Amino acid sequence: MAAKLSKKEISALINLLDDPDEEIYVHVKDKFVSFGTKIIPHLELAWEDSFDMIIQKRIEEIIHLIQFETVSKELIKWAKSEEDDLLTGILLVARFQYPDLDEEKLRKQVQQIKHDVWLEINDELTALEKVKIINHILFDVHQFSGNIANYHAPQNSFINSVLETKKGNPVSLGILYMIIAQELQIPIYGVNLPEHFIVAYVDEYAKLFAGSDNNMGADNVLFYINPFSKGIIFNSKDIDQFLSQLKLDPKPSYYKPCSNVDIIKRVIRNLIYSFEKLGHLEKIDELKAILTSLDLTK
Repeated sequence: MAAKLSKKEISALINLLDDPDEEIYVHVKDKFVSFGTKIIPHLELAWEDSFDMIIQKRIEEIIHLIQFETVSKELIKWAKSEEDDLLTGILLVARFQYPDLDEEKLRKQVQQIKHDVWLEINDELTALEKVKIINHILFDVHQFSGNIANYHAPQNSFINSVLETKKGNPVSLGILYMIIAQELQIPIYGVNLPEHFIVAYVDEYAKLFAGSDNNMGADNVLFYINPFSKGIIFNSKDIDQFLSQLKLDPKPSYYKPCSNVDIIKRVIRNLIYSFEKLGHLEKIDELKAILTSLDLTK
């Protein structure tokens, strides 16, 4: 680890960063990457002390590679975990773009919204009444809404940006909706529709016996909610009509809750599409690599 390296050893490696021999640079880069995030403060200090543009550029490249590999590994570990909570997953995705993300601050923002809902909710309320309260807090009090004007912007997929701007896409708003609901023990889960994302309020007893989100079928769903449209409530017949407009045959997966890993994979696919529109090829390649790794889990 980086902590075991002496300043002299670190300096020796940094001094090799401007070596014109590409093989030497690759070796030094791999060495730094193997140390992980603990080496980053040393590299940042070296960047500040250097006036050599080649060294600075290579340090930036190494730091980015370390941060990317760290996020990639943590996402894979998260996906394999039995406790793959959605908030942790979407925070990891945000760290792809914002490596210095203040996760504690974001968690507190989510907790504040949850607290505002908790103040108005109780166990005596019906499922519809609970949803109306969540809708009121999210869309009236905190004023979250769908980003219609800039629908495909990458920022719509990063939870820190969504919390800051109060705007998101169907998946990010659905994720926020689910996180708030589930932390209050309200059984609301994501549904992967083609070209859209919604959430489903499932029968509480069905959730107890299902064992996992993937084991819950459409017959366990009481009704559906569209967070992108300020929490409008609808039923399976509306999904039938939606699929008919898309000229798609109905599939069971279009009506039942999906897993948190599937939701995060959808976020990543959305980001790939967003960055393709912007021509950010390096980010596209990195996201595709993460998606491939996630496809191999579970």
